[in-house]
Amino acid sequence: MIRVTVWNENRHEQTNEKVREVYPEGIHGAIASFLKEENFEVKTATLDEPEHGLTEEVLKNTDVLLWWGHVAHDDVSDEIVTRVKDRVLDGMGLIVLHSGHFSKIFKTLMGTTCDLKWREADEKERIWVVSPGHPIAEGIGEYIDIEREEMYGEHFDIPDPDELVFVSWFEGGEVFRSGCTYKRGKGKVFYFRPGHETYPTYYHEKVQQVIKNGVHWAKPTVLGDVHYGNAKPLEEIKSK
Repeated sequence: MIRVTVWNENRHEQTNEKVREVYPEGIHGAIASFLKEENFEVKTATLDEPEHGLTEEVLKNTDVLLWWGHVAHDDVSDEIVTRVKDRVLDGMGLIVLHSGHFSKIFKTLMGTTCDLKWREADEKERIWVVSPGHPIAEGIGEYIDIEREEMYGEHFDIPDPDELVFVSWFEGGEVFRSGCTYKRGKGKVFYFRPGHETYPTYYHEKVQQVIKNGVHWAKPTVLGDVHYGNAKPLEEIKSK
């Protein structure tokens, strides 16, 4: 069974009535709810818990970590960011959602500003599948239509993705690389764009399917021992 931790800063839910109406159990609660349908072992963690809910024990027992943040990126401890990064490099999967593009952990792993254009105008988003054979796109069809979403537009200041799975088009004309995968160390990273806090995006069946697929894709790969540093020869080296 894949062990999943859904992390959410959980600040909008405390201060914004509209967000509470859309996500009464918090964004983390909504995501955890549909992930449990997949028979994952799911737990949640939030910013204001001790160690942000991401203790060494929690991360040790997490195969895939989902990350949603927006207004409180700077409140995340650098120590915890390093802890999460080390776990990703050691094989834990990481799925970064929506405004998590500006999180410390995503920017650390990408090495760029991760900046972009944005606009809130209740506009339609069409997410095109540009890699139809990719496991994250399984069962999605050609595209996902979302009736109202926040716009993110290019240029998105990220490294070229290892794989580009989705590209979004918005009613106002912009496009955006909205589904990007990376390998970092032994771990896998998936960035998925939709999920503004005032819209019911995480109740969308196909959005849920992408995230479920992402968890399956990002789960750790069982590897043999990997050694670094000075190494003894496997064969006899004959002096010339």
